[in-house]
Amino acid sequence: MVSVTAKLRYLRITPRKVRQVSDLIRGKTVEEAQTILRYTVKKAAQPLLKLLKSAVASAKNNFQLEELNLYISKILVDEGPKLKRWRARARGRADEIQKKTSHVTIVL
Repeated sequence: MVSVTAKLRYLRITPRKVRQVSDLIRGKTVEEAQTILRYTVKKAAQPLLKLLKSAVASAKNNFQLEELNLYISKILVDEGPKLKRWRARARGRADEIQKKTSHVTIVL
């Protein structure tokens, strides 16, 4: 069986929050995963749904695979680079705020 990979890089949601949603669809068929993502009330659900649709489209276009036969064999959520920002505090000090990013990989 041919494996189809799609990647989403520099997603501005923390990896921990994206993993909560990705754990829901791991091992599911494409139809089940799309239904779950459509009705999941989390910010990370929409980018994951878009990534899943992209993976399915490349499977159809590049490998002539049927959507009914596809399932999510692997989904990885890794850390991306952190954007460092500063928040002013009392007495002239500043605290660092790290805005975290994620790299998501789906393998069908």
